[in-house]
Amino acid sequence: MNWYEKLRQYFPVEEMKSQEHMELLLQEKGDIYHKEEGPDYVMMYVEMEGFIFIDYLFVSRSARGKGTGMQLIEKLKQRKKPVILEVEPLDYEDTDSRKRFRFYERAGFRQAASIGYHRRSLATDKVNTLEIMFWSPDDESEENIFEKLKQTYKNVHTYKDKELYGKSYEPAEEVLTYDDSKEQRGYNHKRGGR
Repeated sequence: MNWYEKLRQYFPVEEMKSQEHMELLLQEKGDIYHKEEGPDYVMMYVEMEGFIFIDYLFVSRSARGKGTGMQLIEKLKQRKKPVILEVEPLDYEDTDSRKRFRFYERAGFRQAASIGYHRRSLATDKVNTLEIMFWSPDDESEENIFEKLKQTYKNVHTYKDKELYGKSYEPAEEVLTYDDSKEQRGYNHKRGGR
């Protein structure tokens, strides 16, 4: 099974870019868009000067719990840049959802309380809500993470979207929202304040 099929079987259709889109990014934006793969994993990520964005991380069921995912994350963290990713909202009824959140929390990621992400899928026309998680070596503000996400959305997620899908995704300003009062409440909560 090729790398794209592995991703397609694991990720919901609403979250998937087309294979053509991803191959075009690898060819035309190969300076920032990268693929790492092995027999048991596929990782697609964006590396810019000031951050890394994990687009897709797949570890086969047979390799889970063996440290493969953590090794991939640690390799990115060694570059001493914030690492950002999108994840399905935590669903306490869904074991996979809970495991994903716990995995990223163990890796040192935290959920961005102030960043909202709601994008209409071109494949299903449904609004897809995702949570933003990030790790930062220097305690980066959520506002800075938000700005980095907008760059990724404009340079990668919507790259040649009209040409590839026949229509365009909504602009970043409609998909990504930032509410600094939520960041402050999250910060106070972590410190034991109110």
